[in-house]
Amino acid sequence: METITNKTLEKLKYELVRDGLVEYEVLDKAQRLASAEGVNIGQALISSGVLDEATLLKFLEKKLHIPYVDLEDYSLDTRCLKYISFSDARKYNVIPLFKIEDVLTVAMADPLDLFVIDKIIESAECSIEPVISSEKSILAKIDEYYNTPSTVDKIYTSSADLDFNWTDELHSEDLSDEHIQKIIRAILKQAIIEDVHELYFEQSNEGLNLVFKNQNRYENKGVIPYILVSSFVAKLKMLSNLDPSVCEVPQLGKLCFKVDEITLIASISAFPTIIGERIALKIYKPPMELSELIHDERQKQILHKSLDQSGIILVCGAQLSGKTHIIYSLLLEAVKSNRNIMTIESISKYDLKNVHQCELNENVGFNLDKALRFIEFQSPDMVYIEGVKSKHALDFLSELVYNEKTVITEFLANNMSDLREKLAYPDFQAFKALISCMIFIHSKDSIEVFDKEKVQMYL
Repeated sequence: METITNKTLEKLKYELVRDGLVEYEVLDKAQRLASAEGVNIGQALISSGVLDEATLLKFLEKKLHIPYVDLEDYSLDTRCLKYISFSDARKYNVIPLFKIEDVLTVAMADPLDLFVIDKIIESAECSIEPVISSEKSILAKIDEYYNTPSTVDKIYTSSADLDFNWTDELHSEDLSDEHIQKIIRAILKQAIIEDVHELYFEQSNEGLNLVFKNQNRYENKGVIPYILVSSFVAKLKMLSNLDPSVCEVPQLGKLCFKVDEITLIASISAFPTIIGERIALKIYKPPMELSELIHDERQKQILHKSLDQSGIILVCGAQLSGKTHIIYSLLLEAVKSNRNIMTIESISKYDLKNVHQCELNENVGFNLDKALRFIEFQSPDMVYIEGVKSKHALDFLSELVYNEKTVITEFLANNMSDLREKLAYPDFQAFKALISCMIFIHSKDSIEVFDKEKVQMYL
């Protein structure tokens, strides 16, 4: 069912009657249907078979003297995507098509929405020429050009790739529009082959240095030439649902891509420095079943018991040890008990079915403090809170446990001695007393589970 937004049709709906396209009684019935079903009158007219989409769009074109553009086989100018962010495109059902001099042509489902037009003019800093398109076709183009899991295209690995080097793609003679996308894909492929989960793009005099981080060692893997930096950063941001036109403030997004038929997600953090943006990319693999990670039956019993009672489940390990992976596996296991499970995260690494995942958004003032103050109104049975670092947050975790909640959180520690030293501070005394279970990741092949008694003994 096509959607034509309300503001345009509400102003012109009686013109449909005057032009003989709809009888007044039919229009009145469609209006009541639209109100009852929570849709707009355009949707009601189309879904009830009174009008087809083509007739309605031609009517709007004639009445508004605004041209209609069929986007089905339309190729827009990708350089114009920077004028409208992904979030605004989805929110207002608009997409930029092309720009001539100081005029940006924008496809809109609701061309009489002056608020949206003013907002686009403000962000794009140019004049706007609207054209009419169906909402469905606009949304399809947004998914095609801004972000879909297939925008990076699939990555395949094999034993023959041991000598793979992403710079071969960089130095290829490919002059197509997809060349930057192929470079991104080659970088991701090399990271997967080398089992690297964290990489950085750092500004330098030569261009953008690619740095791999592996077990706290940093290795420079080559340079993206200065001439390609702007296009590379813009493409990486667009694939990650970030605004390419913004570089003065931090941005956080995520990139979906497939490797050998497995969907992976990478968080993308863009951070301004005095010589340009530094971009951090962290790759997360899909969570596994808890039984695949924990093989000892007694340890499994400890975990299942902890998931079913109030208390803090603490997941510890060094950087890149897989703490998030373990936590997501715990959440998948907890879903089986049919409870209200919620998360508070900087960015969700995977969409977990039947888990209410919440992403913080500093741009609208939705920070950790606000999330902690309001999450109790959602009556969660279990809460995962990412990386607690303040006394206030620690106290709130304790408060949740006192209210019979199960809390999952994580803590950075290189080894048990390091953990004991960090938790020795007075601020952690109440927190430690409420730990019902602790998981320590020594390595990906060595995961230890402690029950409450052992936690108190070792900490």
